[in-house]
Amino acid sequence: RCAPVAILAQASTAPPAAPTGLSKPPAAFGSAPSSAKKRRRRAAMTARLKKSRHLRGHISNGRGRIGKHRKHPGGCGNSGGQHHHRINFDKYHPGYFGKVGMRNFHLIKHGK
Repeated sequence: RCAPVAILAQASTAPPAAPTGLSKPPAAFGSAPSSAKKRRRRAAMTARLKKSRHLRGHISNGRGRIGKHRKHPGGCGNSGGQHHHRINFDKYHPGYFGKVGMRNFHLIKHGK
């Protein structure tokens, strides 16, 4: 059964209960936003356990002398599409290079 309206009105006007020492702190004091709660930060790895510490003093740092560890060994971005990356471009992006059709200078798309 539904409760009478008078009882609901009295219940809503009651003062809130006083906070106890065991309750959580209010949201304004130190509580992280909900999006930050979902993300977990990984604990910082101890410096003495890192691979770079173990490889100190070794010339190439485990990367090899001949094929050196460079920042962009194949070139940055789409470089080499017509040269050393041609197989990849032809296989996965056919028609990427070249021209098709007739040029239309100052093309008005919404026209006739």
